[in-house]
Amino acid sequence: MMKPKASVNRPPTPDMLENTPEREPTLQELINIKLIETGEKERLMELLRERLVDCGWKDEMKSLCRAFVKKKGRNNVTVDELIHVITPKGRASVPGSVKAELLQRIQSFLVSAAL
Repeated sequence: MMKPKASVNRPPTPDMLENTPEREPTLQELINIKLIETGEKERLMELLRERLVDCGWKDEMKSLCRAFVKKKGRNNVTVDELIHVITPKGRASVPGSVKAELLQRIQSFLVSAAL
């Protein structure tokens, strides 16, 4: 049986943790589990989507992708290559106000969840 590959960008999902009884989950993993169980993670993701659309970030990323594909040629670009090139630019260009709002929401969640 193949072990599912862990994502580079996200902590493991709760079902992956159940298959590793030899160690205790990290604080980050425990927080992620709690976010998923309560539905807060999905609410945070939806808030992030809204804010990124509102501030024009999504359109900016779309333009960067189109420009990259146009430059390289439609048949000469893979999705993986596009992700590799655009992801650092995307992360760096998320407005500080959006990051701050999400951080505040996460901190409030942690306080209310007593973590």
